[in-house]
Amino acid sequence: MIRTLGLVSALALATALSGCAAMGGASDMPPVPASAASTVDYVRDVHSYARPEIARVRHVSLDLTADFEARVLSGTATLDVQGVPGANEVVLDVRDLDIRNVRDASGAPLQYETGAPAEFLGQPLTIRFPALAPGATQRIVIDYATRPDAAALQWLTPQQTAGGRLPYLFSQGQAILTRTWVPTQDSPGVRQTWDARIVAPSEVKAVMSAEMLTPEGEPAGEGLTAWRFRMTNPVPPYLIAIGVGDVDFAAIDERTGVWTEPSELQAAHHELVPTAEMVDLAERLYGPYRWGRYDLLVLPPSFPFGGMENPRLTFATPTIIAGDRSLVSLVAHELAHSWSGNLVTNATWDDFWLNEGFTTYFENRIMEALEGPERALMLQSLGWGDLQDTLASTPPADTRLKLDLAGRDPDEGMSDVAYEKGASFLRTIERIVGRERFDAWLTGYFERNAFRPMTTELFLEDIREHLVRGDAALERQLMMDAWIYQPGMPSNWVPPVSDAFVPVDAAAAAFVAGGPASAIPWSGWSTQERQRFLAWRPTDGAEGADWLTPAQLADLESTLKLRDEGNAEVVFGWLQIAVQHRYQPAVPTLEKFLTTMGRRKFVLPLFQSLWAEGDWGRPIARRIYAEARPGYHPVTTGSVDAVVGRP
Repeated sequence: MIRTLGLVSALALATALSGCAAMGGASDMPPVPASAASTVDYVRDVHSYARPEIARVRHVSLDLTADFEARVLSGTATLDVQGVPGANEVVLDVRDLDIRNVRDASGAPLQYETGAPAEFLGQPLTIRFPALAPGATQRIVIDYATRPDAAALQWLTPQQTAGGRLPYLFSQGQAILTRTWVPTQDSPGVRQTWDARIVAPSEVKAVMSAEMLTPEGEPAGEGLTAWRFRMTNPVPPYLIAIGVGDVDFAAIDERTGVWTEPSELQAAHHELVPTAEMVDLAERLYGPYRWGRYDLLVLPPSFPFGGMENPRLTFATPTIIAGDRSLVSLVAHELAHSWSGNLVTNATWDDFWLNEGFTTYFENRIMEALEGPERALMLQSLGWGDLQDTLASTPPADTRLKLDLAGRDPDEGMSDVAYEKGASFLRTIERIVGRERFDAWLTGYFERNAFRPMTTELFLEDIREHLVRGDAALERQLMMDAWIYQPGMPSNWVPPVSDAFVPVDAAAAAFVAGGPASAIPWSGWSTQERQRFLAWRPTDGAEGADWLTPAQLADLESTLKLRDEGNAEVVFGWLQIAVQHRYQPAVPTLEKFLTTMGRRKFVLPLFQSLWAEGDWGRPIARRIYAEARPGYHPVTTGSVDAVVGRP
């Protein structure tokens, strides 16, 4: 069991939680099982001021208006709060919110106060009310407004969109940024149902990570339209998401489709057609999809991540639109989160690997079913290479799966350790016990723990009870505690080896040795083979030494037409080589790349590489960042500011 703080009985917690399951649901969503609420206690979340073991938010109802000129969302958040008998206050998380007033359902004012702000955590908002009777719910109405620099929200000008006509707004709440636009208990361990009414100019459309109740909108005053949404499955607050802009929809099949700007819709739809088959394959692997629809919103280029697994509406970067469906493994990843992350959620950010390690493993299984074992092995091998780079540059304590992020921004835990080491751990278990036995356990794990927060310790209890089953020899063979609590990679890991990369590595070695770029079979390679080629490095040279001459770089750039390359993964691989060699002719390509998209996966490493090049790279980094920063999301600027400094 998850450790309890001893301030409330498990029975009282179960009573509070069961209210979530009793709220009812949309016709296309199965009800939350009662078992999800019956055995959950809470750990203390060091990234939240909330005390859910005393009083917790079970439902959030938003009524907000988007003011693009002021760059503000304003209106009300109505919270339904339950707690132990006698509880007379609830503690929420807020950051940079302007609280106008707080009242109860009748309109009577409630006493409230905000505490001192702390870096990245924001402030506690404590609201007092009459002591709760057993089983009672306190409704609280908070009148508030966001600020123009709210870290979760990015307001884009028309010029920053593909259409160039209308402004755009989108949110990114993970890990603890939802508190910058919704006053609630912003912890992944506090699941909440929610609904929303969003008012916006009639020229744009609102979409959210929930069931859309008003597909055509409804009048809300002159020049304004309101959109209504509801999410009847309880979710952690970081999964409440909004997009408002000039967007259209195209269906893929009866339960999947694509939203994006009209000028981008045809290309996005063509690229994402495999989504429908992925949902079917995922269900065959690990049980029913529990969220109704699975749609994608392809955002403008400033979106800071590859994708975000917001329920019913994955947010995705346009950099996955490569034209050949070669990067759709990102969709497989975000879809897999519908089980690992959205259904079974890390209780705190110290347990982030439970979201991402499981999802990375599941993603690869979807890709294996979709494109075959060899393609899946290639993706594993690329991930393994990324992990080796991360392990080499990360403090040992942060290479453990179970993290200690107290006093730090939880974004610091979002590294390849959680993703790739976590997936490697699960593949090790699969290899040792066999796929059939492992799949049976994992399917049961998702079912047993649906709609509940999960900790590493509870994971260990589950796998020991339902898979290991007291087999001491198997326990020793799995080395689970070493994987979770020790740095680095345990001795029972077997790295993935893709035979498809053998000729790629040979071609890279031949080119480095002096062969012409024309001998590289580039046109016949997949994106993954091209990524491998560009990531290849000699193993016998001095650390940090150039491995290519200026003439070789020019040959590579010209022959492979890298200046005209449209695949973001390939461009990124090339630019890393160019920067590390101080290859001046590639700087225009670098500048275009960094000023036309804001995906942190690409942006941050390139600025880090520029910064490492001292007197050559730092002036370029400062100049490009001064131009690019206004178009980046706060998630990206927060990381790059720490490298380059704020212009």
